[in-house]
Amino acid sequence: MLSFRYFRGVLFAALAATVLALTACSDKPAFTNLDITGAKSFGKDFSLTDHTGKRRTLEDFRGKVVVMFFGYTHCPDVCPTTLAELRGVMDTLGKDADRVQVLFVTVDPERDTQDLLGKYVPAFDPRFIGLRPADEAELKKVTSDFKVFYSKVPGSKPDNYTMDHTAGSYMFDTKGNLRLFIKHGQGPEPIAHDVKLLLNE
Repeated sequence: MLSFRYFRGVLFAALAATVLALTACSDKPAFTNLDITGAKSFGKDFSLTDHTGKRRTLEDFRGKVVVMFFGYTHCPDVCPTTLAELRGVMDTLGKDADRVQVLFVTVDPERDTQDLLGKYVPAFDPRFIGLRPADEAELKKVTSDFKVFYSKVPGSKPDNYTMDHTAGSYMFDTKGNLRLFIKHGQGPEPIAHDVKLLLNE
């Protein structure tokens, strides 16, 4: 009959082998947000006008980690809290914040004029950039390209509507590759953690 000591030795050896195997396979960074590295069917690029009137694409921000959020300036909760959270990320990063670009894409170009975006978005951080689709067709294209949901919710008056929209953000690495989906409302530290991992790749 095999002894307990034998079985314990076999168990220990099996556990050790498992740990070594997991260690060998853990080359991927330990992101706190949803890792979507390798996604090729969406989020490849965009071409939108910023709040200064300049046409922008992802290539303009090569060398920086890019965080891209879809919202609107009349948003009562998710949008201002997200932008404030991202401002907290910049504060947390210190000097590394200069290697990060936050982009706010409006899903309400009807009300979010270039002038309004220019006042609203940089108010959270002067480095933040507001992007505006020129019309409904361009809005549908960019939201479809990034699999972002948006829908107008009628209010008491024609111009008093709200917009339901995707609350999370996307993060690109310094080479322009889509890497992470950022969950809303988690605070600056987990996001800053993931930014640092991408900056150090």
